[in-house]
Amino acid sequence: MENRTVNILLDGQRVRAEEGTTILRAARQYGIHIPTICYMETLSPYGGCRICTVEIGNGKGGATFLDTSCTREVREGMVIQTQSPRVIRARKMLAELLVASAPNVKLAQDIAARMGLTRVRFSMEDNRCILCGLCIRTCYEQMDGKALGFAGRGVERKVSMPFQARPESCRLCRGCDHVCPGVIVPCQGVKEPGELCGKCVRL
Repeated sequence: MENRTVNILLDGQRVRAEEGTTILRAARQYGIHIPTICYMETLSPYGGCRICTVEIGNGKGGATFLDTSCTREVREGMVIQTQSPRVIRARKMLAELLVASAPNVKLAQDIAARMGLTRVRFSMEDNRCILCGLCIRTCYEQMDGKALGFAGRGVERKVSMPFQARPESCRLCRGCDHVCPGVIVPCQGVKEPGELCGKCVRL
């Protein structure tokens, strides 16, 4: 049975995409870059960071809305803007919050620099975790360890083992470290917590 395709308008271009494909994958198939943080092809989509936000409409003049492209599937007649002013504003705000929370994570610095941010209006923290959830999904979906999860809410949210102790299900595989943006590529350019540098992007 052949896969059904749908017609969409993607950044003003009429294209076809396989039904069930996410907007993010469809955009990548047509060479359109959408920034991501918590997305990884081999893991289930999470949509937590929201940096892949796009603007979606139905082409009939109705209201549009923002949604994460990694979780939203294409539909017939869908109109998608990946670089509209509304999208850019939303992504810049999210990037600014991200770099304020974890300024010494290289991925946060790179995304902020690529979006043209030169200052951060929020108070700086010095976290090494950006709460992308990649480690948790890797542990559950690929290693069948189920040894990690989110604990706490709001500003107290963090990745933790149950009761902050290593369970027997943890295999010490270090798969969590291999996918963690704060571990795999340390940021070398930032000397002071909260410095917004973008040195790597300008190289």
